[in-house]
Amino acid sequence: MKKPTPRYIFPSAITGADVKEVRTRLGMSQREFATFAGVSKPTVERWEAGASQVTGPIVTLVTMLMRDPGIVSKMVLPENTLRIRLYYMYESFVCTVIDVDDTTRKVEIRNYTDNLMLRAFGANTEPSYDEYQEFLESRCFPRTRDKIKLELARLDIPFYDPFLIIEKTEGRMADDKFHIRIERK
Repeated sequence: MKKPTPRYIFPSAITGADVKEVRTRLGMSQREFATFAGVSKPTVERWEAGASQVTGPIVTLVTMLMRDPGIVSKMVLPENTLRIRLYYMYESFVCTVIDVDDTTRKVEIRNYTDNLMLRAFGANTEPSYDEYQEFLESRCFPRTRDKIKLELARLDIPFYDPFLIIEKTEGRMADDKFHIRIERK
């Protein structure tokens, strides 16, 4: 027997006043809300000024924000105060942001998922610099790989350095959907 398609309690449409109420409750300007919602500022202006009903995916987002405005703070990307930022990604989703200063050996992370299997360090929310180094190495081919010098030469890397390897390969491994994006300050 075919399982019935579930129904959800989201309205089919909302008003511009609903959009404005949520945006105001969140303390966001129209530009900030547009960035958060992935639309243009004129679109938010049109929604809020319009007499017609607003439909589409924004209805789900606004409804969820009305019920749980705290979700916004969970999605904020903190300012990077260290030298390097790594985004540990599963497909297109950011799972963990890792800020690092190699000189001071300082590591700060922020997880964007509750799923421990998708986090860079699992349940560990305060990894040490050594644990960070182990994580990097786990996203590379092993030091003991056969013909490693040929692989390093192919990547134009003079010696085995997990960070340099990840810069070239994005930490991609066969048969998994994780990768790492790196930003330098």
